[in-house]
Amino acid sequence: MTRPIITIVGSFAVGMTLRTSRMPVFGETLVGSDFDMGPGGKGSNQAVGTARLGARSFFAGIIGDDKLGEIATDLYASEGVDTSHLHKTNEAATGVGFIILNEAGHNGIILDMGANKLMDGSFVSQVEAQIARSDVVMSVLELPVPAAAKAMELGKKHGVHTILNPAPATKLGDDVLANVDYLTPNETELRILLGLAPDDPTPTLELAQRLRAHGVGNLIVTMGERGTLVLSNQGMIEVPGLSVNVVDTTGAGDAFNSGLAVALAEGSDLEDAVRFANCAGALACTRLGVIPSLATRAAVDAFYEQHYR
Repeated sequence: MTRPIITIVGSFAVGMTLRTSRMPVFGETLVGSDFDMGPGGKGSNQAVGTARLGARSFFAGIIGDDKLGEIATDLYASEGVDTSHLHKTNEAATGVGFIILNEAGHNGIILDMGANKLMDGSFVSQVEAQIARSDVVMSVLELPVPAAAKAMELGKKHGVHTILNPAPATKLGDDVLANVDYLTPNETELRILLGLAPDDPTPTLELAQRLRAHGVGNLIVTMGERGTLVLSNQGMIEVPGLSVNVVDTTGAGDAFNSGLAVALAEGSDLEDAVRFANCAGALACTRLGVIPSLATRAAVDAFYEQHYR
């Protein structure tokens, strides 16, 4: 099989992770453990994730011309991610994220996206030829919305599958959503996309139907261990979740989106692509750290055979 081409218009940030029993309150100092520093950013993670799953991965982004930016270039060289559209700047520092994990493996994250905030529609327009020759173009909302929206617009223009991972979530206009073939929020992000409180009690299915009416092609709501809710022109399906020993959920969403993109690029139907994505996301929960948790194609294929064949 020819390796699919996936272009990620995305973000890079260096993640600094610390495990502790609970979140501190202001003015309190807690003792933590398991400090780790390494490459992150949703777009970057998805570029690595798709490459490990066998795609030809192209990353378009902006990093600072600094020591933290070197972590990005070293990563892409080792993982085989193409950096023809990676730009270095002196106008801002490389993005950073601080991640706190509790004993159950759940996380809270604070971001300063730094150089990523410089990306705009004009930058993305320079990537149009690469998007046009791709099987899938992906983006995230760690970038300014106009940049992510431009990636979706150009993908739609050239008949390329468009995937938007709306994280961190913000309300989007119908003109943006109309260019998204596959929108992949979690349940909290679903609510924010509709302008609601993150913990709004309205049932998820009702909200998903409401959001899809705004023009999204296919809406894929990830619900953790409860599985995935999929709304498309063919109706609604629920793909069951997979039970694993959860160590760290930080990379699960990026792994899920990577799996979805590769499966769709290879021609899988939507339900099967979601199953494959579920396997990638579940495996990512079993290891500490995002990059170490992004599984290889062999591992995901084996997990898929175990749970879905």
